[in-house]
Amino acid sequence: MLEFRGEIDIAAALEIVPYLDRVTGRPGSRIVIDLSEVDFFDCSGLRLLYRARARVLDQDGRLHLVCVHPLTLRIMRVTGLHRLLPPHATLDAALGQSEATSGSL
Repeated sequence: MLEFRGEIDIAAALEIVPYLDRVTGRPGSRIVIDLSEVDFFDCSGLRLLYRARARVLDQDGRLHLVCVHPLTLRIMRVTGLHRLLPPHATLDAALGQSEATSGSL
């Protein structure tokens, strides 16, 4: 599980990318990204999620997302990311998500 906190902007994204790339490059990984403690999320955060999803799927893995912040959920709906990476309200829900429906379209 990866837990992001605070603000996910361009500065934070630059720090997160190297670590996220290491984690998402592992074959068959099942990863949960938890955004529950994120206060601010911009297009840099969207790029992180799109990139993580693509890398995980390329390695036949699964990526789940926990997100409850109304503005972040709105950004995800407007951009369509919610269809590619459906957000869960809790960590338990994300961990219990069936692999048959996790992140692939």
